[in-house]
Amino acid sequence: EVQLVESGGGLVQPGGSLTLSCAASGSTFFRYPMGWVRQFPGGGLEWLAAISGRGDDTRYADAVKGRFTISKDNAKKTLYLHMNSLKPEDTSVYYCAKYPTRNSDRFVPSGTTHYEDVGQGTQVTVSS
Repeated sequence: EVQLVESGGGLVQPGGSLTLSCAASGSTFFRYPMGWVRQFPGGGLEWLAAISGRGDDTRYADAVKGRFTISKDNAKKTLYLHMNSLKPEDTSVYYCAKYPTRNSDRFVPSGTTHYEDVGQGTQVTVSS
């Protein structure tokens, strides 16, 4: 079983930037796609971004496109979410998500692709 541990959350002012990290255990990190989701105020999870196993191909939700960047360092077994131009409505608990391994390491999940596991989450608060 892969363990996912997020870090990097905190308090940031509107317009500021923050980078989240997700460290994964195991030796097959390079094989599976990863993504980021966050919790809706009323519950449920909002899909934000995803990246292929290889780390070259990405996809974003409209709400964060142009502001957030997902990246993956397979050598360090770490996933990142670089967040710029943060808004108060970005306040949430952020989770990294693991997708099942696919035959192609260039497959990029969409917002409707089922993910099989998430970490414990890290709180991001955007407020002045």
